[in-house]
Amino acid sequence: MAAPFLHSQTHTNALIHEKSPYLLQHAHNPVNWFAWNDETFARAVREDKPIFLSIGYATCHWCHVMERESFENTDIADYLNEHYIAVKVDREERPDIDAIYMRVCQAMTGHGGWPLTIFMNPSKQPFFAGTYFPPENYHNRPGFPHIIQQIFHAWKHEREKIEESCAAILEHFTASSNQAAAALPEHILPLAFQRYEQSFDPQFGGFGSQPKFPSPQNLLFLLRYYKRTGEPSALAMVERTLRAMRKGGIFDHIGYGFHRYSTDREWLLPHFEKMLYDQAMLAVAFLETHQATDGKDPLFAQVAEEIFTYVLRDMTSPEGGFYSAEDADSEGHEGKFYVWSTQELVRVLGEEDAALFAAAYNVREDGNFHDEATGAVSGENIPHLRLALHDFAQSHAIDEYELRARLSVMRERLFNHRETRIHPLKDDKILADWNGLMIAAFAIGGRVLDNALYTQAAERSLSFILETMSLPEQNGTKRLLHRYRTGEAAIPAFLDDYAFLAHGALELYQTTFNIQHLKTAQMLADEMIRLFYDTSEGGFHFSAADNEALLMQTKEGYDGAIPSGNSIAASVLARLGKLTSNRAYQDCALRTIERFAAQIQHHPTGFAQMLMAHDFLTGATQEIIIAGRTNDSEIHAMLRLLAEQYAPHSLMVFNHSPQELKHCIEQTEYQISRNNQATAYICENFTCQEPIMSSAALKAVLQNGSSVLL
Repeated sequence: MAAPFLHSQTHTNALIHEKSPYLLQHAHNPVNWFAWNDETFARAVREDKPIFLSIGYATCHWCHVMERESFENTDIADYLNEHYIAVKVDREERPDIDAIYMRVCQAMTGHGGWPLTIFMNPSKQPFFAGTYFPPENYHNRPGFPHIIQQIFHAWKHEREKIEESCAAILEHFTASSNQAAAALPEHILPLAFQRYEQSFDPQFGGFGSQPKFPSPQNLLFLLRYYKRTGEPSALAMVERTLRAMRKGGIFDHIGYGFHRYSTDREWLLPHFEKMLYDQAMLAVAFLETHQATDGKDPLFAQVAEEIFTYVLRDMTSPEGGFYSAEDADSEGHEGKFYVWSTQELVRVLGEEDAALFAAAYNVREDGNFHDEATGAVSGENIPHLRLALHDFAQSHAIDEYELRARLSVMRERLFNHRETRIHPLKDDKILADWNGLMIAAFAIGGRVLDNALYTQAAERSLSFILETMSLPEQNGTKRLLHRYRTGEAAIPAFLDDYAFLAHGALELYQTTFNIQHLKTAQMLADEMIRLFYDTSEGGFHFSAADNEALLMQTKEGYDGAIPSGNSIAASVLARLGKLTSNRAYQDCALRTIERFAAQIQHHPTGFAQMLMAHDFLTGATQEIIIAGRTNDSEIHAMLRLLAEQYAPHSLMVFNHSPQELKHCIEQTEYQISRNNQATAYICENFTCQEPIMSSAALKAVLQNGSSVLL
């Protein structure tokens, strides 16, 4: 086939009417793309054509590569248009579709990823799957033109075999979805810890070799394991990993925020896209490590603040919602926006400052940024630290304070200069589930760092989603919508939307003690159970029964880049259940965990969030209730003490309105202020200790560790 023709918007297809930035990226391909809808599949039936389904997302580097190589090639496009119905799906808009066909790809090929390439019949039954295909045969990987020609030949001449394959695939997934529930064994947490120890990289942190993903839920599990057992190596693994990531090129040292993952073991060369969910989960990991280490090293709080700076500056909409992602590519090249030559540093900073910056951030004349595929050095650099600034200052006999001040000024100048470059695409759609994670992160940040700005950012987002991304139901509740962009909210919400948003609302309650946030968390939990819970087998379906009927109902427990909806649902229900003494919530959480017990025992490190829910549900926990007036300085001192503690197995309550709060948390009817004074109650195992009447006394209890959890 001929070389690709760059279309320059010569063509326009049906995607031009969509809202998704990813679909709009393909609206001018010569491929005659269609959106996923009933009309598209009816067309395939009428024309008796197979479906070519391509799934990706706006900031996916290899999606861009396949677009340039194949979907902008007019010869390839002509063949697809004549022989197939080509369908594009944004996996972030339709995670339900992506989840099904990714499972198919992984089962058929042993791996998955994006772009996800699926061939299926007009009844949406797949018979061939893969990911990226090059524009021509390359080593052992067949070229995309060869694939589409061979598959269509089979469609015309071996249809019976294709239909048999479709039926066999569907039968496989129907059989594999039937798994018996079971209780997790007592040794499951030590087993998971042992697996983390075995895969930990002691030199560079993280787990495994390469590529390395942040996977913050793994770190959050280890922090809880450290708290529960006192095992020092659990905390050491977390600290080592977070420090290495902050020094590496996976962190944007100029504009802040973390890139998606590192292609190498050292955290140096990232895939440069920035995802909202990574910022949210990593901010929580740094904040909890700050607490777990008693704030002895300011680095952990500093990095959380840097993440929040990035999100508030670049990823927050005027309405208050948080955008989804920023692309890796600009001007057709991955990472171009983020890298520097030594000559450019000199032009911006001058020779003296450029030399200091280059020494601190390992900028080389020949460049440290190399092509991932060929290994060729580009002459460009990814700023990163080999030494912490404290150690660098000592080794170069520079005052550390002076060094930090000078580098801060340089960073600001470089950032302002970088702003004049052509920016990567910002995927400005707002997703309810990812916003839920960011709401939780900002709520925790507001609490731990005592910063009202962060709390307000969380509250604005929650308010925006509840008011703009929902429809009123007849029962008086809100039916969430999954996606908002350019004034339109659409797509019925999925499990993750309800679970993650309930998680955010619960964290906001733990920060503000605004009863409305607790009621919101309960409302979302109740609706989550009503719409998604499998009452017969336990666990939550990804889609509600009244959502679009797809090939199969999925029920995911495994954590990917972010925790699964089932694991967050179990975590939220475990915490809400203990906070409100609601056994139905706790039973639902327990059955959800037991539904995945066999998979968890086989691969515990793939279920970190589920294990955290299990730990909270079955281990010792406590409720700490502070009662008194909102304007009492002793109350504020008590609440501040609690915010500084790393207490992942505790729930906090501020009983400033007993008559209202008792309807949500029944026990608070009796845990009230004594003699109009600030009063603290610590309760465990259905028993409360003697009331504590001052912040000094509460501090002594916390420092003495009279409770096994504090």
